[in-house]
Amino acid sequence: MPYEDLKREIVQAFIFLEEHGLNWAYSGNISVKVGEDLFLISPSGVWKARMKPEDVLLVTGDGKVLEGNGKPSVEFKTHVAIYRARRDVKAVVHAHPIYAGIIAAKRVDIEPVLEELTFYVGGTIRVASYAPSGTEELARNAVEALGDKKAVILANHGVVACGSSLEEALAVLGYVERAAKVAVYSMLIGGVHPLPREAQTLERELYVQKLQKVLFK
Repeated sequence: MPYEDLKREIVQAFIFLEEHGLNWAYSGNISVKVGEDLFLISPSGVWKARMKPEDVLLVTGDGKVLEGNGKPSVEFKTHVAIYRARRDVKAVVHAHPIYAGIIAAKRVDIEPVLEELTFYVGGTIRVASYAPSGTEELARNAVEALGDKKAVILANHGVVACGSSLEEALAVLGYVERAAKVAVYSMLIGGVHPLPREAQTLERELYVQKLQKVLFK
């Protein structure tokens, strides 16, 4: 089976997400870029943690299914828009973790409450303006709010994390959920004190250096 190892990784990723409370049932989607305008992506309408490798679809950028049965995830447009906007991105994970979901409902950006948020994710995580699932508008909003960072929160929806590999995209999702949890609890006990500005600047410089290494290697 072509891309068999990557398909297994996608299935294992969904199991990991569900076991760690980061996603549930039919929600969420994962894609990996495997060629120019060619992607592996999870199908819609299936319990993600119960998928088999053969359920993962091979699709073109316009949504044509080349391998597998079923329809690509409803959020396929958002995935493709991110790949086309960001040459460094090779994997995209969309999930519905609880604390990031609270942030999505409150529609407040996550400031760098932890050092790791800037170093690994790029800094303040923005909430993209609301648009219905599966629409071109949502794809545009997500790309605009993402910028050069590795995660964006979709208003009243969930999180999109990306990276140069599926492993990195999963790690980014975890960093965002950790930061969201810290932010939510901080708001409950008096407010958030983000990383000092000079520390944010230093961590941001290190992040940009890493990003450039991926782009120009």
